Amino acid sequence: MLHAKPPFPDALYSAAQVRDLDARLIAAGTPGFELMQRAAHAAWRAIRRRWPDGRQLTVLAGHGNNAADGYLIAVLAKRAGWQVTVLAVGSWSVLTGDAQAAYQEALREQVDVQDWHQQTLNGIIIDALLGTGLKDEVRPPYDHAIELINDSGLPVMSVDIPSGLCADTGQTLGVAVRADLTVTFIGLKTGLFTGDAADLVGELVFDDLQADPAIVEQTPISVTRLDTFNLPKLKPRPRTAHKGMFGRVLVIGGDLGFGGAALLSTESTLRCGAGMVTLATRPAHISAALSRFPEVMSAGISSANQLMALIEPATVLVVGPGLGQHSWGRSLLSAAANAERPQVWDADALNQLAASFVQLPKDCVITPHPGEAARLLGISTKEVQADRPAAARALAKKFNAVCVLKGSGSLIADPAGELALADHGHPAMATGGLGDVLSGVIGALLAQNMPAFQAACLAVWLHSLAGEKCGASGRGMAAADLIPVIRMLLEEQQPCLS
Repeated sequence: MLHAKPPFPDALYSAAQVRDLDARLIAAGTPGFELMQRAAHAAWRAIRRRWPDGRQLTVLAGHGNNAADGYLIAVLAKRAGWQVTVLAVGSWSVLTGDAQAAYQEALREQVDVQDWHQQTLNGIIIDALLGTGLKDEVRPPYDHAIELINDSGLPVMSVDIPSGLCADTGQTLGVAVRADLTVTFIGLKTGLFTGDAADLVGELVFDDLQADPAIVEQTPISVTRLDTFNLPKLKPRPRTAHKGMFGRVLVIGGDLGFGGAALLSTESTLRCGAGMVTLATRPAHISAALSRFPEVMSAGISSANQLMALIEPATVLVVGPGLGQHSWGRSLLSAAANAERPQVWDADALNQLAASFVQLPKDCVITPHPGEAARLLGISTKEVQADRPAAARALAKKFNAVCVLKGSGSLIADPAGELALADHGHPAMATGGLGDVLSGVIGALLAQNMPAFQAACLAVWLHSLAGEKCGASGRGMAAADLIPVIRMLLEEQQPCLS
């Protein structure tokens, strides 16, 4: 997803909240038709900027307010001398109120309005079919119209949201428009930033339509979008700082054949500022650990009894990278579960938790990907992805823990229902080991006395932005590539010295 500048607001809303906000703006004195005109002008400006050489427009219109915006965009294009056609997929005869007024204005401007009969599309396509109220799968004839748009190979702008994309969840409701440009209004919708959105939204442009900030502020934020201006802060370090002030993290993992996962987590913990780091892993991995980072206290562990002496001085545990699901990993996880320490559980620790082998201690952060989340909730991965915000909140509540639901538009939830979202990332991040790096970053921030929800938010933002930067080089990114970039970003955002 290509984000427009300047940065977006940090407030994300549900579709219902934005509709309510729209109604309150109208009640406060801004006519609905004027808001539609502002939306059309915002979209028209974005179209001319994105396609300065365009001269032909085809609008596919439904039968609601989304369609009304499309009719008014057609009016602006016609006035500018463009060749314009509106294909009414939703019958104009059912338009009411402001939407009917928009249709009538198009007729007065002599815009060519035709009933849709699967005509050939031309020029720039304006998707004004279905708005933010869509909850169920797209039905005929709209599904056929969306398929025609996607098969056309023409440039596409979606009004407010790509038709077929759920504004609340980012789920594709059967079929959805793949837009090159989406112009959204009044309030940012959560579904534009998670789930399938990255493949459908294209460049995103936001216009608040000059909404009164006092009225906007009355609407509670559904999800907070993480950005540089609202990140949790680590305090600068005093010049008299010493290692004992910044925690001792114990990383537990690395069964036979999976030692690399534990090493990645250990390295990211070390590089993100933990005072001391200890690695508890299979004895076979100690030589590799010592050669990679001699600064870490690496201990070969064969049994849970040996682990207890390492747990005692630790202030934070990171459990799960490469842990495995056999007796060795199960015994170590059981020992960790009985320790009253802030902990990060990832990977095989979550698989064992899902199998009810252990109970999650308090003050934990869990970091499931959608498959692990599905096992933890006892549902399918498809159901998790169908409503990622609900799944993240459900996990946080079920386990009384901070939950990081990884994936496109990663979500961070706390047990009270607070939800944050990181909208950075890159397809090159689809490679093994990145979750191990993330768990170590969270552990390091916890060790520096950052509360669990804040630590998870900052870690996910650092991790996703580092992935975006590394991904700019294309395929072949390795998880270890992120670690120096995360360290650099952390220092850029939150310098060690004030």
